Amino acid sequence: MEMDVTSLSAFLAEVFPQVAADFVVEEVGAELVVRLRVGDAHLRPGGTVSGPAMFALADVGIYLAILARIGPVALAVTTNAAIDFLRKPEAGRDLIARVRILKLGRVLAVGDALLYSEGGTEPVARASMTYSIPPAR
Repeated sequence: MEMDVTSLSAFLAEVFPQVAADFVVEEVGAELVVRLRVGDAHLRPGGTVSGPAMFALADVGIYLAILARIGPVALAVTTNAAIDFLRKPEAGRDLIARVRILKLGRVLAVGDALLYSEGGTEPVARASMTYSIPPAR
């Protein structure tokens, strides 16, 4: 691994300070685990976590899982994304993303994220994303 929990958290705080406080990197290994600290800004009417907040968790999680392997490449960008909303997240609970990298090439990386309400056993969403990795300088 190129980056661990501490270095990924520091990178997120430095490069994306506007959202870094919302996310907590919990584990880095064969699978990356990241938490969205759900607050009022992440909710929609009906007391559930909004789709954009769930998408952000998946996007940040897959991005960090890629960086864990390749190092701090700020300009790796999403080139394709798909998300399936499977069930309503439980109100008043953080969301946890469990992320796997399916393919890591020189130019493209593909990742998959399963999102869970904290303490839940069934995923609330599934996302698949492809990232473009800029050439090394």
